[in-house]
Amino acid sequence: MRIQTKLVLGLGALFALVAFLAILSGIYINRLSADTKNILVANYNSVSYSREMLLALDEGIQQPKIRQKFEAQLKRQRENITEPNELEATERVNADFERLKNAPADTLMIRQIRKDLADIMLLNMQAIQRKSTIAGKTADKAIVWIAVSGTLCFIIAFTLLLNLPAAISNPIKTLTSSIRSITSKNYSQRIYYNKPDEFGDMARAFNTMAQKLEEYNNSNLARLMSEKQRIETLINNIHEPVIGLDETKKIIFINEEAARITNTIAADVLGKPVQDLAVSNDLVRMLIRDFFEPVTAHEPLKIYADNRESYFDKAIIPISIVPTGEKEAQHLGDVIFLKNITLFKELDYAKTNFIATVSHELKTPISSIKMSAQLLENDRIGHLNPEQKELVAGIQEDAARLLKITSELLNVTQLESGKLQLQPVLCQPEELISKAVQINETAAASRNIHIQVQVPKALPFLNVDADKTSWIFSNLISNAIRYSHENSSVIVTISASGAVIQFTVKDYGQGIAPFYLKKIFDRYFRIPGSKKEGTGLGLSISKELIEAQGGTIEVRSEFGAGTEFTVTLPVAENN
Repeated sequence: MRIQTKLVLGLGALFALVAFLAILSGIYINRLSADTKNILVANYNSVSYSREMLLALDEGIQQPKIRQKFEAQLKRQRENITEPNELEATERVNADFERLKNAPADTLMIRQIRKDLADIMLLNMQAIQRKSTIAGKTADKAIVWIAVSGTLCFIIAFTLLLNLPAAISNPIKTLTSSIRSITSKNYSQRIYYNKPDEFGDMARAFNTMAQKLEEYNNSNLARLMSEKQRIETLINNIHEPVIGLDETKKIIFINEEAARITNTIAADVLGKPVQDLAVSNDLVRMLIRDFFEPVTAHEPLKIYADNRESYFDKAIIPISIVPTGEKEAQHLGDVIFLKNITLFKELDYAKTNFIATVSHELKTPISSIKMSAQLLENDRIGHLNPEQKELVAGIQEDAARLLKITSELLNVTQLESGKLQLQPVLCQPEELISKAVQINETAAASRNIHIQVQVPKALPFLNVDADKTSWIFSNLISNAIRYSHENSSVIVTISASGAVIQFTVKDYGQGIAPFYLKKIFDRYFRIPGSKKEGTGLGLSISKELIEAQGGTIEVRSEFGAGTEFTVTLPVAENN
């Protein structure tokens, strides 16, 4: 039987039973209503009229007003004859009342009227009892029929509730499970459902689809194997180490380069969990550490390969796809890719050595030039005319600039090579600032810029490298002077807050555009279009020196209104 036919028959039968129950209930309710109405309208009114007439007799029928009341109730009773023998009793009352009107004091007649009225009341009371019995039987019959019909409806509805949902949902569950097997590439899955309904048609269509998919999959298996071999050959010919993992962290491929540097054999590790391999292989443990620990800043891996120390840059590439018909990506595994950067490291090392050598070699002659220029200014050597003094001043300025550049380049090479040695000592914050301000007083005076220093009393000591830290503040003040307008101010502030001391250098110059703020601490970065001289190394070196001493440096700038640098350093522990 078709599912649609089952639904139509089941729901139709249920609807018919509900309609039958409603009609049956309406019929019996109407019958009970009619019986009750008959009792109330006919017999009850006769009893009421007779009672009123008896009361009139008790009040004194001789009174005209009472007599009129009796006549009115008698008239109503004559119009409400409903029971056998009720008419004769009513006519007797009427005849006796006519005689009583002529002899109002006739007590015998009054007694006769009372007897006739009692007969009328008795007839109607008996009728009420009889009709009540009929109404009770009608109610009992209604209860039986309604109970039987309701029970039948309940049984049918309960049967439908138990069987109909299962008849629809069970084939759907079977079909859903089979479809999931197909999506997992289990094309041998079949549905065994042979009933002649819509689900049977669907099962046959599904089996046909699965069979065709299985045939298609088998027909393409050779091509897929060929493509797999091609991909494996391609991966093996990559001259960089590559390791592939599935979603359970099992090794699914490892090229020859990766097997060589990890000292493993590809055939021995394929299909094994990479965690098991990491237990006995330090390099593999280092490669997969990011899967199980919080990711931090990556440093190049130093691996002994090619009979020398080699450097590799590691990248973990997650592999995710969105299956057809779905919306959420599914994680299929990861690829560990190592890029050999040994050549770049060697070039960087050569560059650092070259810069260090050149800077060191230049520093001595530049210092000699500066000293010679200072001697030329000494009157004991000889007097110079104004033009010669200007030339000597230019030589000193250029020598100082070259000396600063060579010092910055030396600091950079020392930072890159890790040879920069800090010599922390206890020092007072105001002394560091005082030295930095003193170095820049001449440059500030030449542009009529006033350096304001705001230092509170009783500041705690710092445990820092005094020379390097003083150089940092000198560099910040020098930058503030260079980028300030003439006749303006540079404000240097020191404040203590808990376990740190803050140094602030604020100028009111042109400021820094917002999109350059994140780059000013990068090496060799200079704001495009800036006409100010410099190497772009000062802020980068300052940041690294401050962070090496446990501090921080931040910048805030409003373009067109000025810039503020804030250096925070921890106070000495023994304050």
